[in-house]
Amino acid sequence: MTFSSLGKTFYLNNETLIMGILNVTPDSFSDGGNFNSLTAAFEHAKKLIADGAHILDIGGQSTRPGHIEVDLETEISRVVPIIKKVSTELNCIISIDTYRYEVAEAAIKAGAHIINDVWGLQKDSGEMAKIAAKYNCVVIAMHNQNSKIYDNDIIISMKNFFKTTFKVAEENGMNINNIIIDPGIGFGKGYEENIEVLNRLNELSFIAPILIGVSKKGFIGKPLNLSPNDRIEGTIAVNTLAVYKGAKILRVHNVLEHKKALSIIDKIIYFNKNY
Repeated sequence: MTFSSLGKTFYLNNETLIMGILNVTPDSFSDGGNFNSLTAAFEHAKKLIADGAHILDIGGQSTRPGHIEVDLETEISRVVPIIKKVSTELNCIISIDTYRYEVAEAAIKAGAHIINDVWGLQKDSGEMAKIAAKYNCVVIAMHNQNSKIYDNDIIISMKNFFKTTFKVAEENGMNINNIIIDPGIGFGKGYEENIEVLNRLNELSFIAPILIGVSKKGFIGKPLNLSPNDRIEGTIAVNTLAVYKGAKILRVHNVLEHKKALSIIDKIIYFNKNY
């Protein structure tokens, strides 16, 4: 499967793609404050690409549990300078991690290629979908909800959510073939819900290609009461399962470790296609 977005092309065939996380925020749960200067952010961007990231996901507002929402101008001022510098000086695909259509458009004008929307095109009244249609760009649409309570089977609920995402996209002129879905692990889900969704991830694979974002999240640390930076092995374990269950893109903090793991995982998963 081939995706083209604002001059960049990527393939979801016989290789799992790695999306490296670059949070230019003071309060993200794992790396908040580490890269919120332009110099530090750019150095980390270079490292992520050198380590093997195919995509950089740049975010200017934390969406961790209990986060404080920043104003529009602050978010734009955080992401636009680093996107401009990366797009000018590094040869990579850039994703903007935002649910605000104004930020998405500013990021695209600065050089971003993909919109990563944690509300799956459903936070506004179609404005984000209109921006994606205007620039004919790829959208990663994440499942989300305010509550952790599900009246229906959780996978049925998620399928219904994504039906709405595709409806919003189509009604606002988007190419629905430009959508990649994210089950939203840790968003609107507790420990048991996260585990169930990962166990049944293959039930979502027919909707669209799947991106999975579990890197260092709380449910991974829960069994051994581990802090975020002690969850690397658990993250790789979960991502290995996710690839087996159909995930095509992994959104991670630790790119090099995943690159090494995928060097054998992909050989096994795609054995019949490669040999």
